[in-house]
Amino acid sequence: MQQFPYWHVQEPSKPLYPNVEWNRPEQRNLRGRLGVIGGNKLGFAGVAEAYSTAYDAWAGEVRVLLPDILRRAIPASITDAVFAPNNISGSLSKGALGDMQALGAWSTGVLLVGDAGKSSETTVVYDDFIASYTGWITLTRDAVDLVRRSAPVMVEREHTLYVLSFAQLQKLFQDVYYPKILTFSMQLAQLVENLHKFTLSYPITVLTLHQGQLVIAHDGQVVTQRWDSPMAIWRGHTAARAASYLLWHSKPLEALASSIQT
Repeated sequence: MQQFPYWHVQEPSKPLYPNVEWNRPEQRNLRGRLGVIGGNKLGFAGVAEAYSTAYDAWAGEVRVLLPDILRRAIPASITDAVFAPNNISGSLSKGALGDMQALGAWSTGVLLVGDAGKSSETTVVYDDFIASYTGWITLTRDAVDLVRRSAPVMVEREHTLYVLSFAQLQKLFQDVYYPKILTFSMQLAQLVENLHKFTLSYPITVLTLHQGQLVIAHDGQVVTQRWDSPMAIWRGHTAARAASYLLWHSKPLEALASSIQT
C-alpha cells in the first residue's frame, strides 16, 4: 500500500508514535482545556458525546456552550456548561458571540461539534467567532457545512483541524478553488497524494475516511489506518479524541495518529 515517503501506514493497536502515550501529562493542569460548542433545540447528542469522550482522551478540563433553550435538558453528567442566547429556531444567535469568545479565552482549543442547526444567524456568529479565535479549532459533522463560506479563512489558519466525510472534503476543495477533483472511486494512493499537496499548500490538518481507511494529513505528511467504526466519526467521538490530544501534544500528526488508536 505504502508508495510515497510521506505516506505512513499505522496498524490498529500498533502506534506509529508510541512516545505520545508514554509522555501524557499526569498533572491535570498540563493537559489543556477544551471548549465544546454545539447543539440546538432539537438535540445535543454530539456535545454530550464530546464531553465524556474528551475526559477519556485525557483533556484537563472540558466546558460546553449550548443555546439557552437547552438549559433544562442537559443531563447532570455534564457538570460544566455555559448557556448563550438562542434565536427563534433554537440555535445560537448573534448575541452568543461574547459567550463564545469568553469560552475561547478560557480554552486551549475549541471543538465545533455540530448539531448547530441551519440558521443563517448561527452561521454568522460561527464565522465571527472563527475570525476572532487564534487557538486550535476542530470542526466536524454539520459544523463543517455551517461554516462553508469561511473555508478560505479556515484553510489559512495554522491551528485548524477538519474531521469530515469524504463528501465534505470534496466540497472543501471546491470552496477554496483547489485545482484537484476528488471522486469516491479514486484509489487511496491518489487521495494520499492529493492531501499531501493540499496540506503543503495550506497549513491546516485534515482527518477523513475513504474506502475503509482513516486518513490524516498535516504539513504534507499523511497517516492512514484501517478503520471499521464509521459511526465513531459521525457521532463526534473521533473528533473529540483528536481535539483532546491536540491540547497536550504539540505535534499534530503524531497527536492525531495516536488519538485514533484502538
